[in-house]
Amino acid sequence: MATPDTRTQILDAAEHLFAEHGYRGTSVRAITTLAGANLAAVGYHFGSKAELMAAVARRVIEPINAAQCTGLDKLLARTPDPPVSELVEAFVGPLFDEMPAGDEGGARRSRLIVTILSDPAEEVRGWTGSAEGAVRERYLAAFAHALPGLPPEELWFRMRGLLAVTAVDRLDAHQRPSPGCESPVAGEAARRWAITFLTAAMSAPPTRS
Repeated sequence: MATPDTRTQILDAAEHLFAEHGYRGTSVRAITTLAGANLAAVGYHFGSKAELMAAVARRVIEPINAAQCTGLDKLLARTPDPPVSELVEAFVGPLFDEMPAGDEGGARRSRLIVTILSDPAEEVRGWTGSAEGAVRERYLAAFAHALPGLPPEELWFRMRGLLAVTAVDRLDAHQRPSPGCESPVAGEAARRWAITFLTAAMSAPPTRS
């Protein structure tokens, strides 16, 4: 029987390989080899490669979702009409917290999120669970209340942009640190820059056809 640590070892290996090579570019054999497990362990613990991808994505996203929910709860407890800037900070702040620029694990999580956003494999597009959907709907409602003139489709496009811009920035910050900047200072500055930039993007007038 597999040891209690085997599931975590497989998750760690899969997260690393999916982030580096994408879903289709990663084989189950490569995952189990890196994890030091046998091929049957993936089926035993997860059922399939697709379910393993979903478990990896949930492990990365769920702490971010929880922090986003907490941030939104605090805003709405204070006022029913939080400004766009505070909604943006509550949404993207946890991404900065979970993906610090000087941390390899943060960079790997950034790569995985970028993979999820861009990988054409159907199994990757279907990773989202009920928790992620609930967070998305809550923020969509809050932004719609703050930006009543924005069509729903454009609002969702801009919300996807919040996630994509932040993930790409975190990955780029790890790969190419700003010259002459200490990581903690650069990281805090980047967080402020991102909130300013993304608030302006979210608050722009609706696009006219």
